[in-house]
Amino acid sequence: MDEPSIMALADLATPMAIRVAATLGLVEHAGRAGATADQLAAATGTRPRILRRLLEHLVTAGVFAFDTESARYRPTPLGTQMGADGIKLLLDISCAGGRAELAFTDLLETITTGEPAYPRRYGRDFWADLDAEPNLRSSFDAQMNWRFREQAPRIAEGFDWSRFPHIVDVGGGDGPLLIEILRAHPGVRGTLLDLAAGPAADRFAAAGLGDRVSAVAGSFFDPLPAGADAYLLSDIVHDWDDEHARAILSGCRRAAEPDATVLLIEPVRGHGAHTGIDLFMLMCFGGEERTLDELVELGAESGLVFRDAVPVTEGRLALEFGVEEETPAVREGHIEGI
Repeated sequence: MDEPSIMALADLATPMAIRVAATLGLVEHAGRAGATADQLAAATGTRPRILRRLLEHLVTAGVFAFDTESARYRPTPLGTQMGADGIKLLLDISCAGGRAELAFTDLLETITTGEPAYPRRYGRDFWADLDAEPNLRSSFDAQMNWRFREQAPRIAEGFDWSRFPHIVDVGGGDGPLLIEILRAHPGVRGTLLDLAAGPAADRFAAAGLGDRVSAVAGSFFDPLPAGADAYLLSDIVHDWDDEHARAILSGCRRAAEPDATVLLIEPVRGHGAHTGIDLFMLMCFGGEERTLDELVELGAESGLVFRDAVPVTEGRLALEFGVEEETPAVREGHIEGI
């Protein structure tokens, strides 16, 4: 038996062909009936002869099928995942997520210098790019909503948020998780803080929650709204290196009253964070996926006392920190339900 070739893992032709197909919207243009290469080229503004070569490789990869009688290309069930109802947001290189993935071509520089590759490729860091390009910002919010569309209701229902009458969602985007928390816990009110507050305010109003939640424009590196019962950081800390992560956690600590809680919803190494996403965090942001012990240590360095960690989905834990000056001894490294 022949040994497997490393080129099956290293080949770039197929992943790039899939990303270009998603960016061009070939699945949407072909539809269930399929379309010829000429029709797809006219719809996408590409050259028929060149596009046909891309389509032939997509057939080889199993994401399109070719009907010789009609000369039409149709997406296979696998290929339909590239469409607007699938994971297109993660593949489309004109969107925030797909654009970020292309910076992997500069991974060598990141491994050599320790600096993220994204600014090297695009001339500014990821967050500055979102601020400068509204379409990137909106696609990033849409990506976060897509990722959380199943997880947010489970996080909201599987954790006792009712303990916190007022929650500040720090860096909560346009509010997908906070909306689900408020729906599941009618006695809770919320404040969302993000650089762009308008999209969240619109979503809260559309959800009929405008009387229980407000959206505030601001950075989590600036002073936060004070006096809440809980400060929520969902998928925030892993975007940053230790220095910036400590600054974010310390900001929550300063805003919190002595009996308040700081909550991290995070992928954790060993409990859902895989090595590929860890490399992405390094390459894109200079961030990292951390172990439970590393997150507990970051909290301690920021004036927070670890209480517990509870699984809220297969891929994320809810880490609870107190800000009291003195707390009862906690069970070291305890994770309920694991």
